[in-house]
Amino acid sequence: MTWRMGIDSGGTFTDVCMFDEATGDIRVWKVSSTPDDPSRGIVRGIEDGLDRLGIPAAALGFLGHGTTVGTNALIQRRGAKTGLVTNDGFRDLLEIGRQKRPDLYDLQADKPEVLVGRALRLEVPERIRHDGTVETALDEAAVRDAARALAAAGVAAVAVSFLYGFVRPEHEARAKAIIEAECPGVFVSAGHEVAPEFREYERLSTTVVNAYLGPVMEGYIRRLDARLAELGLAVRPLLTQSNGGVTGFDQAARLPVRTVLSGPSTGVVAMQAIGATTGFDRIITFDMGGTSSDVALLRDGRCQLASEAVVHGYPIKAPMLDIHTVGAGGGSIAHIDSGGLLKVGPQSCGAFPGPVCYDQGSTEPAVTDANVVLQTLNPTHLLAGRMAIRRDLSLAAIEGLARRLGLGTMETAQGIISVVTANMARAIRVVSVQRGHDPRDYALAAFGGAGPLHAARLARELGMTRVIVPRFPGILCAMGLLLTDLRADFAATRLLTLEEASLDPLEALFAGLARDADAWLAAEGLSVAARRLTRTVDMRYRGQNYELPVALPDGPLGPATLVALARGFEALHRERYGFLAEGETIQIVTARIEAAGLVPKARFEPRPDAGPDASAALTGRRDVWMPEAGGFVATPVYARERLAPGNRIEGPAIVEQMDTTTVVLPGMIARVDAYETLILEDGRS
Repeated sequence: MTWRMGIDSGGTFTDVCMFDEATGDIRVWKVSSTPDDPSRGIVRGIEDGLDRLGIPAAALGFLGHGTTVGTNALIQRRGAKTGLVTNDGFRDLLEIGRQKRPDLYDLQADKPEVLVGRALRLEVPERIRHDGTVETALDEAAVRDAARALAAAGVAAVAVSFLYGFVRPEHEARAKAIIEAECPGVFVSAGHEVAPEFREYERLSTTVVNAYLGPVMEGYIRRLDARLAELGLAVRPLLTQSNGGVTGFDQAARLPVRTVLSGPSTGVVAMQAIGATTGFDRIITFDMGGTSSDVALLRDGRCQLASEAVVHGYPIKAPMLDIHTVGAGGGSIAHIDSGGLLKVGPQSCGAFPGPVCYDQGSTEPAVTDANVVLQTLNPTHLLAGRMAIRRDLSLAAIEGLARRLGLGTMETAQGIISVVTANMARAIRVVSVQRGHDPRDYALAAFGGAGPLHAARLARELGMTRVIVPRFPGILCAMGLLLTDLRADFAATRLLTLEEASLDPLEALFAGLARDADAWLAAEGLSVAARRLTRTVDMRYRGQNYELPVALPDGPLGPATLVALARGFEALHRERYGFLAEGETIQIVTARIEAAGLVPKARFEPRPDAGPDASAALTGRRDVWMPEAGGFVATPVYARERLAPGNRIEGPAIVEQMDTTTVVLPGMIARVDAYETLILEDGRS
């Protein structure tokens, strides 16, 4: 018997999923996170699982791990003190950026805090031209002086980024070597290693973020690695990247910028697998946790991979699943703004003190408290009885808010739910309506600890008629770790016109990327049979400022390749922008290779139909406040683990399980499919 374990560390809970390769048995549970040192919560979750199964750590055949360490350090500005070495005249590029306001019509909007203060941004003589010729040789003495100055200032990390360092990396590599020699123990991040692509500001920002997060992630991985070794783990642990794949700890420590979406990415990976089994290929994922909600759009069953994104205000050029995040979670705090209006979030109560009902000292009501007062959540306990809560404390906190608003207590609690629903609907419109997709054509996939609790109302807000709730929604990101492969992405920028003369340089470009990809796969211990390389090119019309990723056909490059690329680009351009620029020159901008190392995965097996009668899963009734029913209504409560394929439930109803609660509104019918997925269908939308 070989067990595989996925463990995902969130802001409030650390989720654990274990899969038995021999029997297909799946076990899930949660432990409280330890924000002061997340590695303690990870090890506690592993130890808890091993104890439950009565097996030693050496019996684990796989350990995958998702973390929010990098994300939280960036959000909370708790990264390392960082310095920057760049070209003469370019120290302020990091601050000038693209000279764009975060919000065009918000005159009060502030740009995010610059991660490197001006005094720590140092210039050295060096210049490489766009064609790779050296205009000014690197002044190594100036680099040495800069390194000593930064060391004297007490920096823990240094970013090195020169103009056109992605064309010829020698100067960046030499500068990095000098800084490492002069500043032993300092984390040094070079642009050609982090983002070997064009667009200097975004490349610089990515390199700085990588340096800023480097010491934080290195320290975390070092502590976790030591604790795992003490457990007697026999396999090499892996960590999730923003692209949805996993990689070794060494790579994650060297390139922490690629882990900023480590947590939510595997939830999307899991939904891709679940969508394939349930027959849905158009899905909008909705992952609501304790601090935030993450949404993504899956078309043809896949989430698009973005090569560049703005994460918490900072441009990052790194492959990541196209996920949009909003500060709306179960721990989001309700408050009254200066205009006397009810607002929810983005401030969160976190794991400690947590919502008021946790009885850990918090007095400000959160979204969880509103659900406890409304009794959509169990008013006495969570986690299947393992965590006692106090509704009276939540009630008192919301009563205080209600008095200030001049509303009733239940209306105020429901108002909190309505406000947070509106916040989440805006996030979904960003990935759907603003990109030309009608959410009514998609099913809403709800997961995370709070996703199924809010999904029905969110779907109605958006006019969506189907909601998908996986069997284990509260730990889906942990399960996703058991459904993904090892992955790394390699890229190189070179401007080429889409013509026959470009085939040889493009072939050479891909040959170099393939060598790098194969070297990485070999270092990860993957056999040749388990390796997969996928080639794409970023393309645009000459003069355009944005590119579209086009799949490169397999096999050697030739005239047919040019035809296929042109057709692929035009199809994507018409879909994205609604038109074609007939007669305009098409350019190839960046070549990319996605390297995947295939590993065994968890699998879903169908179960026999048990008929529509769900009475065996009924555990009782409780009064639940539902404005759709005019107030409190005696609502049947079902145990998710007792539901069987074929069972049907009419709303209003509550479905409880250890890791989440699902609300079925009046007018909805919930059915269980062969894979134990709960599918809500709305007759009122």
